[in-house]
Formats: sequence, structure tokens, C-alpha cells
Amino acid sequence: MSGQDTIRLGKHEFHSRLFVGTGKYATFPLMAEALAASGAEVVTVAVRRIELDRSKDSLLNYLDLKKLTLLPNTAGCFSAEDAIRTARLGREALELDWVKLEVLADPQTLLPDPIETLKALAVLVKEGFTVLAYTSDDPVVARRLEEAGATSVMPLGSPIGSGQGILNPGNIEIILERAKVPIIVDAGVGTASDVAVAMELGAAGVLMNTGIAGARDPVRMARAMRLACEAGRLAYESGRIPRKKFATASSPMEGRIEQKIKS
Repeated sequence: MSGQDTIRLGKHEFHSRLFVGTGKYATFPLMAEALAASGAEVVTVAVRRIELDRSKDSLLNYLDLKKLTLLPNTAGCFSAEDAIRTARLGREALELDWVKLEVLADPQTLLPDPIETLKALAVLVKEGFTVLAYTSDDPVVARRLEEAGATSVMPLGSPIGSGQGILNPGNIEIILERAKVPIIVDAGVGTASDVAVAMELGAAGVLMNTGIAGARDPVRMARAMRLACEAGRLAYESGRIPRKKFATASSPMEGRIEQKIKS
């Protein structure tokens, strides 16, 4: 991507618009190779699964923190109180003042709980966190999160790990049209075309984990996701042609020869 094309989140600025998770890989070395292939500059880490003792086989031992920025998340939290506690633990352990806020409604659907998310967001913003808030694709909830101080709103494309892609592009478009903060599509991405769709809609970025980690070849899929993110962004910036009901010829119906014959 162009060196001028960057995404700013609080005090952070990045060139890559692809954000990648660190869970579900078969091995840590495979994770590291896939992250490198993705070109991501931000990787999410679940605070609950971080092993801080690097003398053990810690996730942190496989992350090049000279190239990567950690984004702690509150994955696995089902209440505002639990998410707030987890965010505080992440800040204490990793010395980072930003967090991906994720408060889920139940363990079966893994859908976000908007009420508990708003409650947690209000507290964390007051405590000085830069908060990226995971949510549903409801435009009203997205607006409420922005009004409450979210640095970025992260609507799902489809349920976590489902691989269904962008199920409701119309709602994502509404969120994008109204937002004054970066919108990062998060969850449900299954393949490269899903990333391209999100970026072509105008999303500031895409966050994924299972789409890469669960692929038959995670490293090659990571590269595909990287290219799709870049292509989708370029397409959005270039401006697609309008959809039309009928065909429009790409060449003149009459050329110079036909014109000379008629004359």
C-alpha cells in the first residue's frame, strides 16, 4: 500500500489495515509464519491466555514486538465487570493502554452483548483506555458506542468463527456512512473475497483469526488475506462504476469506417 495510506487509532498509526488474531494455530511457529505472511502490524492477544513467563513456551516468545503491536482483547468475557477487570489486567501485564473490548452474550452464539459492552466502554474510556469496541452490525448500537467514546467501532461480518463472510452489507454501509471513527469489520471472515467485500464497502480495516488459523494452509491464506485487503482498499479509493440495469458498450457502436461508408 501507499506510504500515505495509514489508519490512525488513538496515538497509534499503521500502514496495514489487516488485523490478525493469535489463537487457534496448531503451533506457535506456524502462527509466527502466518502473521509474517499477513503483513499485519497489529495482532490481538487474549489477556486470559497470555503466559508472561517467557522461560515457558509463551506466545510472546514467538511475536516480534519490533514489528508487531499487541492489542489485548477481553475475549471470553460475558459481563461488563469481567471485561473491565480483564482490560485492567492487560494494561498492568503488558503496559498497554488500549484494548479490544469484547463482551459476549452467551457461549453458544458468541454474539456481542450491546448493553454490557456500553457499560464496560463507559468505565474504560473514563480510565483513559483507547477502546476498540466489538459489536453487532446494528447501526444504532454502533452510533451509541461511538458517542460513548469508542476510538473504533468493530461490527461483525457474521458470528465469530462462522466463516459466513459479510452477511449484512447494507447495515455495514449505514454504519460507515454515519461514523466519524474508523470502522473495522471483525469476525466471520472465511476467505479472501470476504475481506475484499468489507474493504470495498469502505471499512477502515478487517480483523480476523479463524479464517487464517483454521485454513488448510494458514500461511498461504494469510498472504491471500493481505492481498485482498490491499485490493479492496484500492478498489474503494478508485471508485467503482455504478450498477446499471442494461448493458453499456465499452467501444463506440460505430467506428470511422462505418461513418465514411454512410457519408
